[in-house]
Amino acid sequence: MTYTPTTVQEFLAELPTFGQLPSAVLNRLSERFQLLRYRMGQAILVREKMPTQVSILYQGQARLLGYDPRLQAPSTLKLLGPGEVLGWVGLVRGVPCETAIASTETVCLTLPAADFLALLSEEPLLAKAFCEHCGLVEVFDLLGAELQRRADGTADLKALTLRIFPEALTLNLTAEQGSLRQLDPDRLWLVSSSNLTQYPVGSRVAPDAFQSLRDHTSGPVRLIGFQEPNQFLNPSPPSNSQGYSSSGNGLVLDADTDIPFAPDRPPEPEIEASGKPAKYPYIHGRGPLDATLACFQMLCLHLGLPFRRDMIRKVVVNQMERSGSVSLQLCGGVAELIGLNAQLANVPASAISRLQTPALVRWQDSFAILYEVSEKEVVLASPETGLRRPKTAEFLRNWGEEGEVLLLKVTESTPKKRFSLSWFLPSLYRYRRVLSEVLLASFFVQLFGLANPLMTQIIIDKVLVQNSVGTLNVLGVILVLMAVFEAVLTALRTYLFVDTTNRIDLALGSEIIDHLLRLPLRYFERRPVGELGTRINELENIRQFLTGTALTVVLDAIFSVIYIVVMVIYSWLLTIVALATVPLFALLTAVVAPIVRQQLRSKAERNAETQSYLVEVLSGIQTVKAQNIELRSRWQWQERYARYVSAGFQTVLTSTTASSISGFLNKLSGLLLLWVGAYLVLDGKLTLGQLIAFRIIAGYTTSPLLRLVQLWQNFQETALSLERLSDIIDTPQEADELDRRNIPMPSIQGAVKYEDVSFRFNNTGAPQLININVEFPAGVFVGIVGQSGSGKSTLMKLLQRLYEPNSGRILIDGYDISKVELYSLRRQVGMVLQDTLLFDGTIQDNIALTNPDATSEEIIEAARIAFAHDFIMSLPNGYNTRVGERGSALSGGQRQRIAIARTVLQNPRLLVLDEATSALDYHAERQVCLNLAEASRDRTVFFITHRLTTIKNADVILMMDQGAVVEQGSHEELMALRGRYYCLYQQQEAQL
Repeated sequence: MTYTPTTVQEFLAELPTFGQLPSAVLNRLSERFQLLRYRMGQAILVREKMPTQVSILYQGQARLLGYDPRLQAPSTLKLLGPGEVLGWVGLVRGVPCETAIASTETVCLTLPAADFLALLSEEPLLAKAFCEHCGLVEVFDLLGAELQRRADGTADLKALTLRIFPEALTLNLTAEQGSLRQLDPDRLWLVSSSNLTQYPVGSRVAPDAFQSLRDHTSGPVRLIGFQEPNQFLNPSPPSNSQGYSSSGNGLVLDADTDIPFAPDRPPEPEIEASGKPAKYPYIHGRGPLDATLACFQMLCLHLGLPFRRDMIRKVVVNQMERSGSVSLQLCGGVAELIGLNAQLANVPASAISRLQTPALVRWQDSFAILYEVSEKEVVLASPETGLRRPKTAEFLRNWGEEGEVLLLKVTESTPKKRFSLSWFLPSLYRYRRVLSEVLLASFFVQLFGLANPLMTQIIIDKVLVQNSVGTLNVLGVILVLMAVFEAVLTALRTYLFVDTTNRIDLALGSEIIDHLLRLPLRYFERRPVGELGTRINELENIRQFLTGTALTVVLDAIFSVIYIVVMVIYSWLLTIVALATVPLFALLTAVVAPIVRQQLRSKAERNAETQSYLVEVLSGIQTVKAQNIELRSRWQWQERYARYVSAGFQTVLTSTTASSISGFLNKLSGLLLLWVGAYLVLDGKLTLGQLIAFRIIAGYTTSPLLRLVQLWQNFQETALSLERLSDIIDTPQEADELDRRNIPMPSIQGAVKYEDVSFRFNNTGAPQLININVEFPAGVFVGIVGQSGSGKSTLMKLLQRLYEPNSGRILIDGYDISKVELYSLRRQVGMVLQDTLLFDGTIQDNIALTNPDATSEEIIEAARIAFAHDFIMSLPNGYNTRVGERGSALSGGQRQRIAIARTVLQNPRLLVLDEATSALDYHAERQVCLNLAEASRDRTVFFITHRLTTIKNADVILMMDQGAVVEQGSHEELMALRGRYYCLYQQQEAQL
């Protein structure tokens, strides 16, 4: 059916609420209703804002949600169908409370709130239908407040609401005629509107609370009555009441019906923060779980961030199930999930006063939020003990010599933001006060410098000419004092400046490294490691320009004007002479700057090329020595380094030429100044002291003007640094803002399904995977075999979303992994690659890398499963043996077993071993497989190998060839097929 006002009128006439209106009113209403279309998952209403319209579901379905204040989380109350009215509860109460989310693509009839309220005042029947009944979400809202007041955390609020809702009474009392004596004393009466003085929404009110409403309100008061008290305590089956709805299924609209989409609404109710930060919020919580959740809720309120309780709760519960405790490292991961930049640090007591807040700290066997630290007091919020302001000395006594702190900072969250100088402004603004102090100190240093030539003039013209020794002593003391003050200010300025720039460097560097590590795998595959290192080094050049050159430019611009004014006062002629060479400097810079820019670009590219090759050679030093190619490697490095030196020489040559010309012009300016100045002295138009003072001031003026002229060249260098660094910053992260809003991956059971999955690395290359359709139940041991390049590793990398398929989808336990939050997926999938990497440190550190809080018993058990415990104990220092850079102190097989132990300790629900035993002998590999099969009976394991005998006992074996699954089944089934697997197995058996 195509939408017309007539069809809308017919639809309204079928509704029990609007159907009782006269035809003339319905006809008028049908002209004022507007159809809006909502996408699946879009918010129709949110509880944070008063409804601006009343919506009637015309087609589709929506979820009605209520907010449980005890759990700080939403709860689905009812699935709404066509005919349901939304928004009226909030308008009648005067309190926003409704949240409705489109479950399918939904079409709504919408009427502006003002029109709806006017309609209620004009139509008594309609007013009675809405005002004298309560809404389901209204009852949920009031009962939630009552249960929270009673500290009842066990009652099922949803079930209670559905049970009590049909018997709830609604009473609207006016100020003139209403009296609380009308209330049934056997019921519990709760205030539903917001206009009763001293009785906020959800408050209890008794029949004898006060005599007259007139003294407590000027408008109608809405009260809801419930049976008390057994209704709250005795469970019974929930009601099936459906509220206001139509018996029909709505009207079917044509596909081409022109219905506009509704504008974007505020986020779903699980995002609770309004965006306005609170000063020092406090949330109570007891126990490790509640205290951790309370800390993150306080952080979100303080910083004005959304608080996704369900996501954080799942992560924390998962950690507690694995280790029995919550670590600061886990809290750092949670902080990253909610959009904060987290850095774990050990802070000594002496540095507490300089700590950046807010921060998460360990406090009395729990966590607390450190809101503010000063030399006098500390603002600390502990979920278990409350919001406190202890003296700093008292805090430090409990802190000890050193404490662990999770430093937190709000970062730029806009995805794909264009990188520019404005990217640095938040960090500079954060330290605006210190930078202003540096600027002020520099200003006074420059003023002291200006006093120096003036004092010199007085000494020459007054003291020497008049032979005034007393004046000389006074001026000498003044000069010494000024020099002392200038030295002190310079030292303070340098300290403040260096300390601030170091902080800025650390903050910006951490942000860039964090962004780099979260980029997609393909980004790193296309760029050499050494090149990325040189790009990151460009950060200091940009920071130096902003905090150094930019600061100098401000001072130079101010004092150039001051100096020129002073020079004009001395002599306008000498001022013209002194500034005559400035246009020549400007011309020189305009000519040289483009040349230098191109040479700097070439030098940076040559340097990146040289560093990349050096990193490559050093990383593969065993291959270099084994192949006896040291000499060839040196020649190739030397060739690259020669190109870098040549490019650097060209830059130096150009810069030196420009500097020589600049020096000549500077000296020429000084000579002309003395030449013309001598004539003025001889003519008596200028004293000798004035000439010397003018000469000094002119030197002060020329240098700032030259720096201003050379600013363009500095800017060119900075622009090049920005261009190189933007390659990192402008690349979108693999988990963008939309991905972070996806639901967290529930606890994995292990069922995996590939549906028509195809993948290729680039649009023009050959496909690596072609229409993969396989399914595995939870808890199976899957062996994957095939020739090199058949797509085995790529198939498993898609499972962790290291790559995204070009078509098709992958499901784990029925969840499309592309629609769940990325890192919640990877936390539950363990993967051991063939090229195992160990980090410099002890064996124990490397095994515990994914679980730093693991006990020694857990580490040893993981090593036993990986068949590594015996060889570890045979080493001189056992588990404290250092593995060297990249594990160079161990053999390939030893490195692989430690990597397997590291993944086992992670306790993943789904385990992938990609040629993870290729460096082991047959006996060791078989033992590892048996141990893994025993330890992973209820887990899904994917085992990629070339040795078919290793996976004979696998539940399922995949045979892959040229990106396709050509055979699938158990060992016996595949041998019976006498296909590719049979031939490959026979070949390997013959070679043994």
